[in-house]
Amino acid sequence: MARGSRKIKKTETAKIISGSPSEVAAQIRRALKQGGSAEHAAGVQWFFKEEIKSHGWYTAALRRAVRGCRRDILREHDFDFLVRVADDLFSGSVLEEKIAAVFLLEELDGRCGDREFKLFEAWLDRISSWADHDGLVHYLISPMVAADPSRTSNVFRWAKSPNRWHRRAACVALIRGARAKMFFPEVVHLSEQLLADKDDMVQKGLGWLLRETAKFDPKRTIPYLLKIRDRTTRLVLRTACETLSPLAKKKILSPVQ
Repeated sequence: MARGSRKIKKTETAKIISGSPSEVAAQIRRALKQGGSAEHAAGVQWFFKEEIKSHGWYTAALRRAVRGCRRDILREHDFDFLVRVADDLFSGSVLEEKIAAVFLLEELDGRCGDREFKLFEAWLDRISSWADHDGLVHYLISPMVAADPSRTSNVFRWAKSPNRWHRRAACVALIRGARAKMFFPEVVHLSEQLLADKDDMVQKGLGWLLRETAKFDPKRTIPYLLKIRDRTTRLVLRTACETLSPLAKKKILSPVQ
């Protein structure tokens, strides 16, 4: 357990599993508030441009605590109840509440269907920072897109949104598939939509997607990066090249003649 974040005790988890989904979520919120570190919370803001509300949990400690809560909840309730608890938590304004919502459902995407996918898409409108965004999209939405490629149609709709988090979501949602050498045509199509995007959060998301695509499918990705190097930002290119060989990186980042 990381310093400054205590375990949620057995007596607390017994209380947490009782009541309606909203009551359980409220009990988890109280445990999160009590279990954080004020010292660490003060330092969290350094990682964000936006003003962040945090209880000061370290990620590994938070994941362990929430996984314990999940086990106890599922002993007494069904999966739909767990989803409703997570939905309540993701409506909060505190970072750890939203991350806890993600950890409650993490690696349970095989039990999620179209109803849950639609719910997670609705959560995009509740995003307040890159941290809750990436937790939601990378751990919940992206595995579901890889499991059902027809969901890529949502990705291209998000890419046209005026909302920066929807456009970043379009990029991050394809990452799990890219790691399985899926979606190369979709990655190219999406990139063409977002190459000139001025928002740094979108640029970093696109760079992340291209980096993962290049790592697992360099044969097709490197020629594409060479093709777009005069049409996108240095931030996108630098991020995309992070896992490539020094020679390939130098070639892609060299000035266009």
